[in-house]
Amino acid sequence: MSNTSQKPTVAMTMGDPAGIGPEICALAALSPAVTDRVNTFVIGDAKRMEEAVSILAEAGRFHARPTVRSIQEPGDATYQPGVIEVLNLGNVPSGLPWGELSAAAGQCAYDYIDKAVALAVEHTIDAICTAPLNKEAWKLAGVPYPGHTEALAALSGSPSSAMMLVNRGLRVVHVTTHVSLKEAIALATKDRVLGRIRLTATSLERFGVAKPRIAVAGLNPHAGEGGLFGDEEQTEIIPAVEAAQAEGINASGPWPPDSIYARAASGEFDVVIAMYHDQGHIAIKMLGFDTGINVTLGLPILRTSVDHGTAFDIAGKGVAREKSMVEAMLVAADFLAAR
Repeated sequence: MSNTSQKPTVAMTMGDPAGIGPEICALAALSPAVTDRVNTFVIGDAKRMEEAVSILAEAGRFHARPTVRSIQEPGDATYQPGVIEVLNLGNVPSGLPWGELSAAAGQCAYDYIDKAVALAVEHTIDAICTAPLNKEAWKLAGVPYPGHTEALAALSGSPSSAMMLVNRGLRVVHVTTHVSLKEAIALATKDRVLGRIRLTATSLERFGVAKPRIAVAGLNPHAGEGGLFGDEEQTEIIPAVEAAQAEGINASGPWPPDSIYARAASGEFDVVIAMYHDQGHIAIKMLGFDTGINVTLGLPILRTSVDHGTAFDIAGKGVAREKSMVEAMLVAADFLAAR
């Protein structure tokens, strides 16, 4: 293994402590694929991590039971093999049940994000990788943000942000996400599409992708077929692409949505701009649930994340799969190396 001082540091947040976050963090922290590339520790609760390790050990998930080491500052981490180091906030109530929604767990998950962003903004760590939270638990806790993306933007002082999904080399950025299809159509305006193209180009260049090739998907079948199936391409999307090109951005389209993702996945483009939630998510998830990850664009920090939820139904049973968490850590390592 290479010298730990030469590796970037990517901190994992434990996520909702009632979900599978503690388990997948433990497994990812010990993955040779991860430890060969980065130094890592978990921002969370050391006692809860001990509980997760016990559950995983009983399920036979380790060759040898690891040690959980509580640290108070990132500088205390030693990054030794077989050791899971936890920046211990000590905030999980004793006896918190696994797999149950609660305000207490929601507050814990937010506290981990708050701490991680502060460390990343001050450059104490190089990136953060987040385990899943539960949005309803955040709401019960009175957290004033609907999810990770909004909280990360607010805590880091970012005026705009967007979600980029990544799976097996395919990257997708959405113009709209959690709105109705009717509202998504109304929001596919020139200004909004152009804004996403600009944000994507700037972010990917920061991550080491020189002059990214941006494919813009159409909104309608066959990208409108010259206006036969809708005119949003002519009135909104084409003007946005042309404006981006005039700014020197390597954007093209709108391309027919039913074929552009396959072309991008084969390497013809670096990223696709999807017009609405399912248009992009279906393409990403068809490539596999365990390998999809999320990257937040527009932040002054690098954040990657799993692309799945807290899985309360299997939390605390020792069966959670860490592959998405490992992939998220490796994508962070790739971006840091390119940058």
